[in-house]
Parts: sequence; C-alpha cells; structure tokens
Amino acid sequence: MREEWVTSIRQTVRAGLDLSGSTSDAELYRAIEHAVFRHMESPTWTAADKQQIVQRVYYTFRGLDVLQPFVEDRRITEIMINSHEEIFIEEDGEVKRASIGFESQERLEDIIQSIVAQVNRVVNESSPIVDARLQDGSRVNVVLPPIALKGPTMTIRKFPDTPMTMKDLVDKGALTDEAASFLQQLVRGKYNIFISGGTGSGKTTFLNALSQYIPSDERVITIEDSAELQIRTVPNLVALETRNANTEGKGEISIRDLIRSSLRMRPNRIVVGEVRGAEALDMLQAMNTGHDGSLSTGHANGTQDMISRLETMVLSGAPLPVEVIRQQISSAIDIIVHLSRLRDRSRRVMDISEVIGLQEGEVVLNSLFQFEECAEKEGKVIGRLQATGSKLVHTQKLGMAGIRLEHQDRERGES
Repeated sequence: MREEWVTSIRQTVRAGLDLSGSTSDAELYRAIEHAVFRHMESPTWTAADKQQIVQRVYYTFRGLDVLQPFVEDRRITEIMINSHEEIFIEEDGEVKRASIGFESQERLEDIIQSIVAQVNRVVNESSPIVDARLQDGSRVNVVLPPIALKGPTMTIRKFPDTPMTMKDLVDKGALTDEAASFLQQLVRGKYNIFISGGTGSGKTTFLNALSQYIPSDERVITIEDSAELQIRTVPNLVALETRNANTEGKGEISIRDLIRSSLRMRPNRIVVGEVRGAEALDMLQAMNTGHDGSLSTGHANGTQDMISRLETMVLSGAPLPVEVIRQQISSAIDIIVHLSRLRDRSRRVMDISEVIGLQEGEVVLNSLFQFEECAEKEGKVIGRLQATGSKLVHTQKLGMAGIRLEHQDRERGES
C-alpha cells in the first residue's frame, strides 16, 4: 500500500510542478509534503509514516529512488539488483533480500542511465556492460539485456566515508601489529608489493591502508578502471581513470594506455587498482623501470596461484616465452600479500610472501607470515597471522626504510 501511495503522490507532484531544473530542492520537498498531507487523511498513517513517504517520494526525483536509503545506510556494504523486482543487500556480512523493488523496469533503467551519465559513460544494448561510480565513491557495475536475462542488473559496492587505516585492520583481527609494522617498513623501503585475493576479500581496502605508509614527499600516480582509491596522505597525487569507447567504437582509454602515459609524468610510485589482463605486462615493466615502491592488486586463490595468473595475463597480451615472463615477474614484484574472506565472513591476511627469484625456471616464494587457524567458536574462526621464522632474503632496501622511520618518529616526538 505504501508503494502505491508513493506512485500516486509522485504523479501528482510531477503534474503540478515544473521539474525542468528551475525547481529547487526545498521547493520540491515542500510540494511533496503538501501532496502527502493532502492525500493521506487515513488515521492509520502516523506522522513518522508520512515523513518516510515524503522522503521516499523525494528520492524518486532527486535521489536513487528505492536504493537511496540503502546507499545512505553505512551498515550496508553491497547492494545487488538482479531485476527491478529483486534487490538483495549485504549488511554486517549477511546477504538478505530487500522487501521493496522498483515500480517498473523502465524506472530502474532511468536510474542506471542517470548514474552512468554522471561519470560520462554510456551503457546501452550495443554496449551492455559498464563500470561506474556514485558521487560518494561507491563502485557500480551494470549489465543490461540481452546479456542480463532477468532485466537490468546493477551491483553497488560501497566503501567507508573515511578509508580504513592499518590500525583499524589490526583492531579487526585482519593482521597483527608485527605484520603491520613489517609492511610499513616494506612500503617505506620502496618494495614492489602485489595484493592478491578473491572477490570481496578486501583488496582495495587493504591497498588504501597500505598506501597511507607512502611518504608524503613523493609523487604518486593511481590508475583504475573506476576511481575507488582514497589516498589522502600524499599531497602530490594524480588519479587517472579509464574511459570506454563511444557509440562509434572510438575514444577508448585502457589501463595499458594510462600506465604508458604515467611513465612520462615523473612518478615516484605507480598504483594500479587492479590488473585483469594484458595490462599486467605494462605494470611489470613499470616496476622494472625504476618505479620502485609500486602497488597493485589482482584476483587469485593464493600467492603461488597469483604468479600463474600473472603469467596468463601477460601471455594474453604478448606471445612471449614463459621463461621471459617469469624473469619479469621475479625481478618486478618483491612481496605478495594474499587476502581471503573466511567462512565466518571475516577478511584476513592469509599469507605474506617474498619473491626471491628463479630456480630451475620457476618463480620461488619465501613465506614470511602465514595465517594459522586454531579453532572455531560460535561460528567464528579463531586464528592468527604468525611469522614463519623465515627471514627476508632481499634486505638491501630496509636500511633506508629504517632511517626514514626513525627520522619520522623523531619528528613526531619533537612536535
């Protein structure tokens, strides 16, 4: 019944106002309030109910319609729209179906087009897949029919208003203080670090936290499909984003193009949000051309599996001998950090390994930290990221990192 009222009042307001752009938000809100209190004379509706309907109608004009409350609720981390009638949300790690939906498929399509237009992208039947973002930085993926059989599909991945720090991750049990301090030294020492993990394992969140260790006097270039990183500790920062082709199939700017362009922008470090294909070769070459301390992420089931996936990615873009690719990987990447989302929905650092080189044609890893599960209590996985006892083989960069850390600690003490 409430949704019927929303539709009816929305039509009344639309008929009575010029919504071409001259109506301010305050005027629109007052018009909706007037329509609600004029039409809803039933004693069963409380003042709170009417206020909710006013807000709901307002969102249909100036927000994301039924999605707006989910976007504003910080407890909700993912919004999954399978069709205009089928919406699921993830709240506190639990996925459940929402009790509301869009009034029609056309209304959902209108919302999708407004989101995509805000970031100057296009999605239609000829180009039915697109990545975009909301104004608050949330990541959006859209798939339209005929690719999506149920109707327009949209997935919104939300991020915290303020990026999580490494201390926050330690407090949540994602890793230990010892591992966090070790990673801090590696970032300061300009080790090339690659973060691997599955979907939803927290790669972007961890990359954000790790980037906070980058010294503030360096120049950093970030490269992403859709801008998600929130690096706020580096003043000299340039953020680059890919661009899809236009309706004529021209004007595409790929990650490979951005990586090649970034090499001419005098970066101290290059941060590639995620590598999925042939751009892996350009990323490895950037790491091998004097841009130490670069960071990136990729999908994999483990540290060794990440090596294999990188080989496959490079092969998809260049028919190079496997031996050459492995040599590139072993000389470019210093550290691989693997994340995983466990069965209790917690996100943990599972492994921190060093790439020590080639032996008999294979890339060899030296595991420095590994997650050890102790027990399971009340559905929660009990475990800890433990040092394996292995020492870092390539320590030539740690001396300078130690000097910088000592200097910064002394500055903080003086302040």
